[in-house]
Amino acid sequence: MGKEKIHINIVVIGHVDSGKSTTTGHLIYKCGGIDKRTIEKFEKEAAEMGKGSFKYAWVLDKLKAERERGITIDISLWKFETTKYYITIIDVK
Repeated sequence: MGKEKIHINIVVIGHVDSGKSTTTGHLIYKCGGIDKRTIEKFEKEAAEMGKGSFKYAWVLDKLKAERERGITIDISLWKFETTKYYITIIDVK
């Protein structure tokens, strides 16, 4: 039987507009929790709205109002796994 994976829980908190969603989305991407094609799609859509730097934030900010205003309105949860870990990330507004 293989070694059991460790579960890591991460909660990201901070002041409004401090880059929590962007940092968290970038971390998810770098850890393999979301694919490059999806990030490229977000980048294109964000650029069309004049918010090109928001591509990583959009991993977690799903609501139309969040994307239009550039701030997280609701708490976001993302789960993924790597070869060694199960990871849960919560992005708090």
